[in-house]
Amino acid sequence: MKIVEIDQSSGFCFGVVNAIKKAEQELLSGNELYCLGDIVHNSQEVARLEKNGLITINHRSLSQIHGKKVLLRAHGEPPSTYELADKNNIRIVDATCPVVLQLQKRIKNQYRISDKEKTQIVIFGKTGHAEVNGLVGQTEGTAVVIENKDDLNQLDFNKDIYLFSQTTKSVDGFREIVREIRSRIGANVTFRSFDTICRQVANRMPNIKEFAARHDLVLFVAGEKSSNGKVLFAECKKTNPNSYFISDAEEIDRNRLKNVDSVGICGATSTPKWLMEEVAEKVKGLAGIQEDVKDSKESF
Repeated sequence: MKIVEIDQSSGFCFGVVNAIKKAEQELLSGNELYCLGDIVHNSQEVARLEKNGLITINHRSLSQIHGKKVLLRAHGEPPSTYELADKNNIRIVDATCPVVLQLQKRIKNQYRISDKEKTQIVIFGKTGHAEVNGLVGQTEGTAVVIENKDDLNQLDFNKDIYLFSQTTKSVDGFREIVREIRSRIGANVTFRSFDTICRQVANRMPNIKEFAARHDLVLFVAGEKSSNGKVLFAECKKTNPNSYFISDAEEIDRNRLKNVDSVGICGATSTPKWLMEEVAEKVKGLAGIQEDVKDSKESF
């Protein structure tokens, strides 16, 4: 018996659900709505909302519009964005994830009370990522962003270090950075680390490993821009080498379905459920079965 299963723990996290809900409410009310950056790192979901009227803009475009309504996505923004919006009479629809917003406040407060000459605020995250840009902005651009152990050479280990993390990073990766800093920190120097990783996201790591282990083939569905998708897929691949990253149903290689009894379909925090369902339907179609996928687990 062959099985196709959609991972119930995959799909939008709370922050993304909230941002999309706010966008849909504005659009259903007939309001013109701009979104600063892709509302989610998934091109299919962005296209769906743009079809309904959402207008995606970048930061350069933001400086050129006045008196409009602009949604700030779950990733959050630096203070400079709010200042520009106020200057241009832009009405903000703030969909910053509460977890990210709390982290921004913690970093801003640490920066405010720290001795700027003796303290380094460090963020474990991806350079240039929207959330990280918002976090760095809380320190007037002075925070140091660390992606891996090699980046630690940027730090002065004779100065105090306060370490935070991008909310969607790996817990294991964060702990590795903490261990490395502790091994190199100077005597009588303060080092404090704050595990600010979102547990709704972090808990998906063990879940997705268990999910990947019980299938012959895993199709991981996510957008190419999704940092969370890259991290989760790496875990899938590590657990089950027969795992493949796809962005939509058209990328399925039917040859990989040969001699496969169990297919698992999962995704990132930025992957819409409807897209995983489309992939499941495509898998069933390629297997010569026409029934709809109605449940998370169904024979074919």
